[in-house]
Amino acid sequence: MIEDIKKRALHRTSILEGQLRGIARMIENEEYCMDIITQSRAVQRSLESLNRLLLENHLRTHVTSMFEQGGDEREQAVGELLKAFEFDRR
Repeated sequence: MIEDIKKRALHRTSILEGQLRGIARMIENEEYCMDIITQSRAVQRSLESLNRLLLENHLRTHVTSMFEQGGDEREQAVGELLKAFEFDRR
């Protein structure tokens, strides 16, 4: 894994852990539903940010190498990307 991306991804997971703990407290305290939903949506955005980092790392490392190898490796890379974006319905 690319060191900078790894560092940023680990930071993002720490933020996500805190956000999820906060949501659990809100539910336990029976806070206003719309406030909980707002926090839940923030978690979804944080997860998307994490996914972008992981995808960037995959593209810059594994996919690049697999495309250079060609053949079955290239096809596997394409299949993985389609699956990651739920385009592959097999």
